[in-house]
Amino acid sequence: MSFRVVRSSKFRHVYGSGLKREQCYDNIRVSKSSWDSTFCAVNPKFVAIIVESAGGGAFIVLPLNKVGRIPPDYPLVGGHKGPVLDIAWCPHNDNVIASGSEDCLVKVWQINDHGLSRTLTESVVDLQYHQRRVGLVLWHPTALNILLTAGSDNKVVIWNVGTGEPLVEIDCHPDLVYSACWNWDGSQLVTTCRDKKLRIINPRTGEITEEAVSHEGSKGTRAIFLRNGLIFTTGFSKMSERQYSLRAPDNLEEPIVMVELDTSNGVMFPLYDPDTNLVFLCGKGDSVIRYFEITAEPPFVHYINTFQTPDPQRGIGMMPKRGCDVNSCEISRFFRLNNSGLCQVITMTVPRKSELFQEDLYPDTTGDVPALTAEEWIGGKDADPLLISLKEGYQSSTKKELKVSKKANILDKRHTGKPSPVGGGGGGSGASEPAHDDFDDLSLAQTVSTLKMIEDMQDEIRKLKAIVVKHEKRIRVLEAVKPATDGEAEHAPPPPVSEPPPQILVTPNNNTHTSEEMAPDEV
Repeated sequence: MSFRVVRSSKFRHVYGSGLKREQCYDNIRVSKSSWDSTFCAVNPKFVAIIVESAGGGAFIVLPLNKVGRIPPDYPLVGGHKGPVLDIAWCPHNDNVIASGSEDCLVKVWQINDHGLSRTLTESVVDLQYHQRRVGLVLWHPTALNILLTAGSDNKVVIWNVGTGEPLVEIDCHPDLVYSACWNWDGSQLVTTCRDKKLRIINPRTGEITEEAVSHEGSKGTRAIFLRNGLIFTTGFSKMSERQYSLRAPDNLEEPIVMVELDTSNGVMFPLYDPDTNLVFLCGKGDSVIRYFEITAEPPFVHYINTFQTPDPQRGIGMMPKRGCDVNSCEISRFFRLNNSGLCQVITMTVPRKSELFQEDLYPDTTGDVPALTAEEWIGGKDADPLLISLKEGYQSSTKKELKVSKKANILDKRHTGKPSPVGGGGGGSGASEPAHDDFDDLSLAQTVSTLKMIEDMQDEIRKLKAIVVKHEKRIRVLEAVKPATDGEAEHAPPPPVSEPPPQILVTPNNNTHTSEEMAPDEV
C-alpha cells in the first residue's frame, strides 16, 4: 500500500474570484500599443490605466470607489506628445505617479486625493535625458524620490526626482532593455536584455557584478528579485516554448529550476508578493493567471492553481498588500484589462472560518514611509524597507506635496539686480537668492492654471459688457426714432374735403383689444 504525501502549505487552497461587472471599471479605451507593458498601475487610492488618445499619449486615473461605467469624456492625464508606454506609482506617496512615453520624456505627476476634475497637462517635473522612447519606469523600494528609467537608446538612467537631475547612467546593455528590478533593500539591480543575457548591476556605479544567458529564445524575458535574494525569470526556449526559472545570484549560469509551461507566444509578467512568497504569472493575451509558491524545499517552485477567465487579458495591475482587505483573508488583488474595455477586479483569498485577524497570512508588510533619502542612498547607505502591521488596518501616513528644487540657471537673468523682498532697503543686486527659487514646480503650475482661469473669466466679463453696451446703443436709437415718428404723424396734411374719410364700423366684442393692448404676436 502506498500513501500520497501532500505538501503542507497554508496557501494550497488559495482561490481567485472576479467581482461583478458593476463593481469593476467599464468603458475604458485601453491602449492598443504593441509595447510589452502591463498598461496598469494600482495603489490603495487609485488605479491608473494607459488609454488610447488622439494627438499624443494619455492615461486615466480613477479613485478606487469610481466603479461602474466611466464616461467617455472623463478627464485624463495627457501631457505627453507620444503614446504612453509605462506608468508606476511612487511607493512612498500614493498621489505621485511617473510615466514614460515615446516622446523620450519621463513626467512625474501629482494627483489630488479626490482624483481629476479636469484634464491634467502640467506635470510636477519633466525628466529629459533619453534620446529615444522610454519604455520602463521603476521607483526605488526604500529611498525617497529615486526613479529608474530605461529607453530604446539602450540606456538605464537613475534620477533624483527631488532635483530633476540624473544621478547615474548605466550604459552596459548592447541592445534593448526588457525589464529591470531592484532587490529587497535597493542595493542591486537585475536587468534582462534583447541579447538574451541576465545582468546583476551595482546601481550606484553601473558596474556589472554577474552576467549570464537567461533564456535562449529571442522573445521578451522578465526577471525579478525575490525577498531571499534569489532571481525568478520568465522567457522562451529556442522552440518558442514559455519557461520560468529560479536562479541564485552567485551562480546565474546554472538555474536551480527551469520549467517549460506551454507554447503560447505572449510575454509572461511575474508579479511577486514578498510577504507570502507567491509568484503570479500573467501572460499578455492569456485568459489565465497561474500562481506558484516558492519555498526552500525541492522542487522550490510549487504550482498551486490557475485562475481561468473567458476572455484574454491585455494588461494587469497588482495591488500592494496594504491595499488588500484583511477581514476577508484577501492576500492579493488584481486589476485585469480586457480588450472589451473592462477592467476586471480579481481577488485572491485564503479560505478561513475565523473572522479574526490572521497573523500568519499578514506578516508586517512594506509601508509608505521611505527608509532613506535620495542623498543618503547615493552616498552609499542601504536599508531594508520600513514595515507596518495590518492588524488595525492600513492608515495612510501624512503626505506632503512633491517638491522639486532645481538648481538655478546662470543664464536666467530675469531676477538679476532686483532687491531681496525681505529687508526692503539696500537695493543691492545680490543680497539674497531671488524669490523665484523659493517656489517649486508644483506651486508654479497651480499658479499658472489659476491665472488662466482668471483670464478666461475676464474674457467672459468683457464679452458680456460688450453685449450690454450694444443693447444700450440700440435702445437709445429706438428711443430717438419714436418721437420723430410721432411728430410726423401730428404734422401730416388733413384729407381733402371733397372726399370724406371712410367710416369704420366697430362691432362691440368683449374679446377685442385695442392696438395698444395687443401683444406683438397677435393679429
